Amino acid sequence: MIATLLLICHIAAGVVALAAAMAALFTFKGGSKHRLAGRIYALAMTVVFVTAVPLAIIVSNLFLLIIATFSFYLVFTGWRFARNASGNPHWIDWTAVSILGLTALAMGGYAVVAAAAGDAQWVTTALFGAIALGLGVADFQFHLAPAKPATKRIMRHLTNMLGGTIATITAVLVVNVHTNPVWLAWILPTIVLTPLIVWWNFRIASTGEAR
Repeated sequence: MIATLLLICHIAAGVVALAAAMAALFTFKGGSKHRLAGRIYALAMTVVFVTAVPLAIIVSNLFLLIIATFSFYLVFTGWRFARNASGNPHWIDWTAVSILGLTALAMGGYAVVAAAAGDAQWVTTALFGAIALGLGVADFQFHLAPAKPATKRIMRHLTNMLGGTIATITAVLVVNVHTNPVWLAWILPTIVLTPLIVWWNFRIASTGEAR
């Protein structure tokens, strides 16, 4: 019964998060509608994470726990980059990026074990681990940088928020679509949407606009 209730809350929050993510994506960046959609998205993803942790423990699914932690990091830090106008990191920012580093290492270890066992899921875990490590290094370098231009901060905000959106879409796709090989559904949103992140960062860097 507890697992069922958690699952219902988890799915409902995921649906809200996906709708809010789409609203934030297609509204004027920095405008009131964008900020409202962002808040709803962050809150919904928090519920997704809070329900995913006990679900992962109940079903003894370490992979689910790792992915949930990674996804929540992206949303949390994306929100922090938007809220912290100075860009100067606080203890919570250092704690978050440290947890991501440990999560990336856990993904790497899980991928090795899965590959040795002949589990095709090692492809997904290895890819997500590499992405987690890359994003963690980028955030760490931003925190260390003495100067933190607003454009750089917004680039980190959009990168992490869109990364969280990819995670949300991935979850919906994995649950509702069966692919062969099975890991294709896990990596397809990353392959399709990563160019959008690259384009958006290029636009901000060259024009200073995030519209």
